[in-house]
This record gives sequence, structure tokens and C-alpha cells, in this order.
Amino acid sequence: MDTHLKRKIAFALSMGIVTTGLISFTLLAINLGFSKGFVLTWLSSWSIAYLIVIPAILLIGPRVQAQVDRVVR
Repeated sequence: MDTHLKRKIAFALSMGIVTTGLISFTLLAINLGFSKGFVLTWLSSWSIAYLIVIPAILLIGPRVQAQVDRVVR
């Protein structure tokens, strides 16, 4: 596996952790408040979101990047 591909995968995994963590935390806090069991609910939601977003980033991301490249040129 070349270095460029490794960097893209590492970036996708890292961004997935950050974005899904922030979004799931924020939406749960807004919709449920900081009730009992918040942390466990958040961790559960976060893990589901992460499992969904990583394939999306890796599969859809390159297509979106190509479209952005065409528009920006």
C-alpha cells in the first residue's frame, strides 16, 4: 500500500472519530439533555455513527473530491 493511500485512510479514520464524536455528543445533549445514562447512550450512538461514516468517507469521499476539483478549476 502506498504512502498516499495510507495517509488518506488515516485521515478518514481520524476525521470520522472527531466528527462523529462531536455531532453525536451535540445532538444528544440538545435532544436528551445530560440525563442519567447520557455517556453510555452517547458512546453507543458514536460507535454506530462511526461504523456508518467510515465507509461513506472512503467510498463517497473520492467522488465528492473529484466533483469539487471540477468545480473549483
